[in-house]
Amino acid sequence: MSSAWLLPEHIADVLPAQARRIEDMRRHLLDLARGYGFELVMPPLLEHLESLLSGTGHALDLRTFKLIDQLSGRTLGVRADTTPQVARIDAHLLNRQGVARLCYCGPVLHTRPSGMHATREPLQFGAEVYGHRGLEADLEVIELALDGLKATGIEAPVIDLGDARIVRGVLAGVVVDASQLEAIVDALAAKDAAQLRALSQRLPPESRDALDTLLGLYGDATVLERARQVLPRRALIAAALDDLAWLAEHLQRTHADVRLGFDLGDMSGYAYYSGARFAVYATGSSDALVRGGRYDEVGAVFGRNRPAVGFSLDLKALAALLPPGASRGAVRAPWGEDENLRQAIRRLRGLGETVLCILPGHEHEVEEFDCDRELVAVDGQWVLRAL
Repeated sequence: MSSAWLLPEHIADVLPAQARRIEDMRRHLLDLARGYGFELVMPPLLEHLESLLSGTGHALDLRTFKLIDQLSGRTLGVRADTTPQVARIDAHLLNRQGVARLCYCGPVLHTRPSGMHATREPLQFGAEVYGHRGLEADLEVIELALDGLKATGIEAPVIDLGDARIVRGVLAGVVVDASQLEAIVDALAAKDAAQLRALSQRLPPESRDALDTLLGLYGDATVLERARQVLPRRALIAAALDDLAWLAEHLQRTHADVRLGFDLGDMSGYAYYSGARFAVYATGSSDALVRGGRYDEVGAVFGRNRPAVGFSLDLKALAALLPPGASRGAVRAPWGEDENLRQAIRRLRGLGETVLCILPGHEHEVEEFDCDRELVAVDGQWVLRAL
């Protein structure tokens, strides 16, 4: 019989020091998004399943916990991603004609972890721009993501750029069923040449050769020019390459410390993205901290097929990657009924100080806070003294 206090696999409590760090990051990122003009929304944790999964593809369905609503008898889903909910809010509740900048931060739940050490309950922060089709919106969300990572302590990140239209352009006019397309996308992402050739052997020669070429189209900015020379000359591919070049040029101007890379064969999230997509990595890390891109079809099922672009990240994963931060200073104070003491404590807390009152009988216990000052009585006045 298992112990009652054990949690399910890949589910964990967040203890005080890490919880405080995550909360500080959450507040900072929300303030940063507000500085960009993003408005905060708070979608519910669960919805009718068809609303959560509409237009999101098979992968999200497999990651979503499902349960029966005892009030209606309908199937509900616990959200595994917040973007479909924000698209619903934009389409039906706000119903604005112009641009809407929306951000959010809350838990999501996954049926399976994304990696060996990943949590099944990420704390997802994200920001999305609805209503603008131009690259200016793509650039804005990428810059917000980069500014957010920099503010949390991630130095010299690596950003990987790609575009869902490139593979679609290569396969334009070719009849490929959903399962075959999914397998082709997986082979491209894994750089599995043998599997890709087996899957594409019955495709037209031009498409088959182009898929094989995509396996090697990754690296620095020279990849874009090479792609123009070796990929089929199709409007969809040309538009994707032009957009990636524009984004790269503008990012290099404003974020000189960021290393840019390209992977034109990677269609991660192909069922989701409709244009440029990006992933941001910390130097030396193989797991993306941020994923985002353009997904213009996300609101179609809600009756408003609006342009949309955004990103999301997991604050728990981000906090785990960062080195331990310095402890925040606090003030130690005795417990007492003296009115001057109580007023001094209230005054300090009103100024933003952490004041830890030592309860009677607990004067020598180890404290989680780093008390670097104490409140002491001097000539009838309560004053701060360094420890």
